[in-house]
Amino acid sequence: MSAKPAFRRADPDLRRQSLIEACTRVLARLGVAGTSVRAIAQEAGVSPGLVNHYYASVDDLVAAAYAEVGVRVDRALEDALCAAPLDSRARLEAFATASFAPPIADPQLLATWIAFWGLARSQPQIAAEHARQYAAFRARLEELLAACAVAPAKLGRAAIAVTALIDGLWLELCLSPDTLVPDEARAIVRDSLDALIS
Repeated sequence: MSAKPAFRRADPDLRRQSLIEACTRVLARLGVAGTSVRAIAQEAGVSPGLVNHYYASVDDLVAAAYAEVGVRVDRALEDALCAAPLDSRARLEAFATASFAPPIADPQLLATWIAFWGLARSQPQIAAEHARQYAAFRARLEELLAACAVAPAKLGRAAIAVTALIDGLWLELCLSPDTLVPDEARAIVRDSLDALIS
């Protein structure tokens, strides 16, 4: 009878997920300049060689982390929609204000996003992921605005305006929680939506 091996390999999907989570923590804590294979490996408690086994470069890992963070944000937005009343106006407001509560309104998430945004200007892979995420967000907003009878010709600009409003308020909530509180941010969005839809 042969002895059992002293170790068991982690499932590849679980290992990738743990590396993505380590990458987001490193980005949040150290920013782009401090994010390296070595730093991510140390955060994940693995060897740099293991990181390189799963990702061809740190840029590939950062792109995977950006995509994963986008999935988490999308999930929170969809959860807010599922919890909203069924009428179109309530669903639009729920979607537009979901960014003002955890898990989206989170200083660590802001720090991670800042790193992603910084890389979007120099890394085509990150720029493409950024464009994909924001296009999907605006498209979902357009659907919700259309359900509230916003004219088709105005949908694109309305979605951009609401996106900019949400992003600006989200930044203030994360950066200056003593200046702006979630209820105020929700009220500002509510007033803006009322003006847009009326």
